[in-house]
Amino acid sequence: MTFRIALTTLALALAPVASLAQCLGHDQKAQSCAAGHAWDDATKSCVKQITS
Repeated sequence: MTFRIALTTLALALAPVASLAQCLGHDQKAQSCAAGHAWDDATKSCVKQITS
């Protein structure tokens, strides 16, 4: 009985760590910009597209 309680406590204690590990290292997936604008990674913002 004590072993089951200890095992359950350990699993519940490690659950948040496991979910956090799945999210580390991810950047923003998608950025929507207005028509005529494009996402610029250097400035991390939408910039007006220049067409020639």
